[in-house]
Amino acid sequence: MLVLIAGIVLFLGAHLFTTLRGTRAAAIGRLGPGGFKGVYSLVAVVGFGLICWGFHLYRAEGWVQLWAPPAWGRPAAIVLMWFAFVALAVSGGPPDKRRPSRIGGWLRHPMLVGVKLWALAHLLANGDLGGLILFASFLAWAVYDRISVKRRGDAGIPRETGFTRADAIAVAAGSVAYTAMLFLHPYLIGVSILA
Repeated sequence: MLVLIAGIVLFLGAHLFTTLRGTRAAAIGRLGPGGFKGVYSLVAVVGFGLICWGFHLYRAEGWVQLWAPPAWGRPAAIVLMWFAFVALAVSGGPPDKRRPSRIGGWLRHPMLVGVKLWALAHLLANGDLGGLILFASFLAWAVYDRISVKRRGDAGIPRETGFTRADAIAVAAGSVAYTAMLFLHPYLIGVSILA
């Protein structure tokens, strides 16, 4: 469990650090933009690796069931995950390179919406301690980050009046990724969704 927690602290800590704009600017001033991106990326990748390894160890050696998820939790999670994948597909690319999108404008910050849906879906479908720590941490971070970007005045993706080519691409790409994950989940995560 400690490896999982260390990974969460590193990964989300790096992401939380970027919301502290004054401290972030000072770090960029000391390290330079490239140096800052390098350190940030290294900490995030190490954190992500520790999360994966830690959750694997937890599942193999220390599973702690806290509650029985509701019967509707798993079907709800399957539906929510499609929306999460589409939101993540809409968020693709840097903000200045994104094409106009009605879905993106409706969600405003689609990456954060996708993370919230992913975390909520998994909290509904699981009732174990490791899952609670992992998914609640990511849900809390996404809520915090949404508040943070709003306070900074970042309105997110501008609203569009009609569906665009970018919307169609995002729905298609999100649906393909979602379908692939349905079948790959047992091999990548060790849990069958369809069984």
